[in-house]
Amino acid sequence: MGSKLRRGILASLCMLILILDSKTALESGAAGLQICIMQVIPALLPFFVLSLMISSAFTGADIPLFRPLGRLCRMPAGSETLLILGLLGGYPAGAQGVSQAYYDGQLSKEDANRLLGFCSNAGPAFLFGIGSAIFVERWLPWALWLIHMVSAVLTGYLLPGGSSATVRLPGKKPVTLPEALERAIQIMAKVCGWIVLFRVLQGFLDRWLLWAIPSTTRIGIIGMLELANGCLQLTQIGDVGLRALLCSGFLALGGICVTMQTVSVTGPLGLGMYIPGKVLQCTISMLMTVCLIWVCFSRSVLVHYAPLLIIVLACFTA
Repeated sequence: MGSKLRRGILASLCMLILILDSKTALESGAAGLQICIMQVIPALLPFFVLSLMISSAFTGADIPLFRPLGRLCRMPAGSETLLILGLLGGYPAGAQGVSQAYYDGQLSKEDANRLLGFCSNAGPAFLFGIGSAIFVERWLPWALWLIHMVSAVLTGYLLPGGSSATVRLPGKKPVTLPEALERAIQIMAKVCGWIVLFRVLQGFLDRWLLWAIPSTTRIGIIGMLELANGCLQLTQIGDVGLRALLCSGFLALGGICVTMQTVSVTGPLGLGMYIPGKVLQCTISMLMTVCLIWVCFSRSVLVHYAPLLIIVLACFTA
């Protein structure tokens, strides 16, 4: 049976499920739209506009300050701005920049595959937009963003391979405010589309499966499926330390939804080392967050979260 036929059969089965249980589909889709309208769009749209303007100014620019960062991550000389683009632009802007450099002939396939492992990250638009709805502590999103950036750099340092070849990335015309707004709206539409789709999937999982498992485990599963829904579910957790730990893991891993978005922008290049890189970054990020919690919230953090960390490390090192 060919892959095309399998996809057709799977889509037909999903259509049948939607028809047989249309109430769950409609209620979940409406809940997804409400999340987008009431929380996601107001929180993220202004950040998206500014992130697009900042990343367009940095891409292709020769900034000596970034060169040590590139050497630390063993990136081809001149490609350092791809990491900056990934840190500022958010998922999947970094992956799109890497794949575009590969298709333009500026990166070898080996280098592009490796850069996919650490150059695509959650941006400040998402972290600060959603973080304000999750944490009362205003400093905590800043700490999580710092952990996220450091874990991305450490992932680049630890991933095997690397190159010292010189790359000349073309500079981009600075994006004006109207252009940034137009592109931000397009990105926002895609983000909301994925949120609604995965909110419907979550609705069916809640109806058939997730209702029977503990709340924290349920939130963990949702976060691994879709980043925004998972982060917003964290408000149900009273322990701020556990909330920060799961948020840090969600941000670094991205989830299945972000992985699918990455596949859509990389095309024939594929994912390369994206998944191993995300797994490594998630592990580093969660370990760093445990240290943060130990210092700022609870000295007994290792006792409280040891089972969760053991499960995470066992899964990620398997």
